[in-house]
Amino acid sequence: MSSCHVVEDPIKKVAIFGGTHGNELTGVFLVKHWLENGAEIQRTGLEVKPFITNPRAVKKCTRYIDCDLNRVFDCENLGKKMSEDLPYEVRRAQEINHLFGPKGSEDSYDIIFDLHNTTSNMGCTLILEDSKNDFLIQMFHYIKTSLAPLPCYVYLIEHPSLKYATTRSVAKYPVGIEVGPQPQGVLRADILDQMRKMIKYALDFIHNFNEGKEFPPCALEVYKIMEKVDYPRDENGEIAAIIHPNLQDQDWKPLCPGDPVFLTLDGKTIPLGGDCTVHPVFVNEAAYYEKKEAFAKTTILTLNAKSVRSSLH
Repeated sequence: MSSCHVVEDPIKKVAIFGGTHGNELTGVFLVKHWLENGAEIQRTGLEVKPFITNPRAVKKCTRYIDCDLNRVFDCENLGKKMSEDLPYEVRRAQEINHLFGPKGSEDSYDIIFDLHNTTSNMGCTLILEDSKNDFLIQMFHYIKTSLAPLPCYVYLIEHPSLKYATTRSVAKYPVGIEVGPQPQGVLRADILDQMRKMIKYALDFIHNFNEGKEFPPCALEVYKIMEKVDYPRDENGEIAAIIHPNLQDQDWKPLCPGDPVFLTLDGKTIPLGGDCTVHPVFVNEAAYYEKKEAFAKTTILTLNAKSVRSSLH
């Protein structure tokens, strides 16, 4: 019989990354502020390090310089011989892995919060990479409960064939924070306030955990990725239809077979195929045009976590 609770080592080292994508300005703005004045992110007995991940992209206010930093933290890239010929982001990934990792080792940072904005209407979103991680499920449950009545969604990106190799995956516990809608290269006070609160509650959870508080078993609703959907394209590979007005801004809402998904310029509606209701996320995300992703289909699951407490108590 499995134990009814999980005992984890206390959390010692936390990093908060901003500017993994240089034009997602909330994380950039907050991290720069915390580098000047970090009082609000400090917690007793905890090292919290704010860090600008892609400074060159931040300076140019662009997503990246050579390639997407948030997709290159795999063994192949991290193991490449350092040289000036490597793409800037691959070199930067190796530096980040050296500073906060090495990935997969005992020495790596306990938690990395990676701050992102989306142009999609996703509100406050936490990104989970492992459905069996009791500690993170408990943390996400705490953040979600603390934010209420403001909704907070959990996007589970566990998938057999979709490998992300995220910047935050250097840490033992990777946490993606995604808040939108916000245009690229723009700041919005409401979005900034929401992200700031998410970090506050996350750090409060870690502090309570380190102080010996036991978190009882909990259930967490998550949206698990099923597949990514591309725009309809013509024979030249050009986009042939756009997101239908009925789907625009409807992230997380049920989308049923037959519902409008795309609209062609001559007014033809392209409906959702298949035989199951899905929940779309990253609908019409600006950065995903180059990735050939109009939205991702998700399905709702409930994850159950055992109670967790720190091994010090």
